[in-house]
Amino acid sequence: MAFRKPGKTSRMKKKSQTSSRPKAATRTAAPKASAKQKSGNGGDSLTLRSASPSFTVGDLETSLGWYRDVLGFGVEETWKNDDGKVVGVSLKAGDVSFMIGQDDWKKGRERKKGEGFRIYCETKKSVDDLAKRIEAKGGRLDQGPTDQSWGVRDISLTDPDGFKITIAAAKR
Repeated sequence: MAFRKPGKTSRMKKKSQTSSRPKAATRTAAPKASAKQKSGNGGDSLTLRSASPSFTVGDLETSLGWYRDVLGFGVEETWKNDDGKVVGVSLKAGDVSFMIGQDDWKKGRERKKGEGFRIYCETKKSVDDLAKRIEAKGGRLDQGPTDQSWGVRDISLTDPDGFKITIAAAKR
C-alpha cells in the first residue's frame, strides 16, 4: 500500500476527533543512508520482517471473544499457566498476529490500558464489507469507512481495553 509522503516541512494541523491517522508534524530530513544501510544488508540498520503486538487485557475471555467473533481473528495458539488456566492467546488474521494476555493485576486494577496507542493494519479486502460485518457482530466503529488523502480507505475501532485499531485498504 502506498501512503502519501509528507513534505520535509509540512505543518501540523489540529487533529480532529474522527481522524484515524495523525497529521504530519514539521520534519527535519534524516541523514542520507548508505546503499548498504538502505538495503538492510549491512551497517547498523534494523531490518524487520513482521511485528506482533502483545496487549495486556483486563478480561481475557471478553477480549478473545471480541477479536475472534467481532473482528474475525483465528486462534493460533493458547498459553496456560501451571494450573491449566488459559492466560494468553496468539490470534492470527492473514499474515498478522496479535497476542493478548490476561493482566495479573500486580500493577493495580486501576491501571489504564490502551492509552496513547494505535495500531495500523492493512488489508486487501473491502473495509466497507468489513465494517458491515463488524457492526453485524455487535462491534462499534469509532470511524466508519473513510477515504483518506494519503490514498487509503479505512475504519477505526477500539477494543474492550481501549487499544485503538485502524484497518486500511488502498483506494481502488
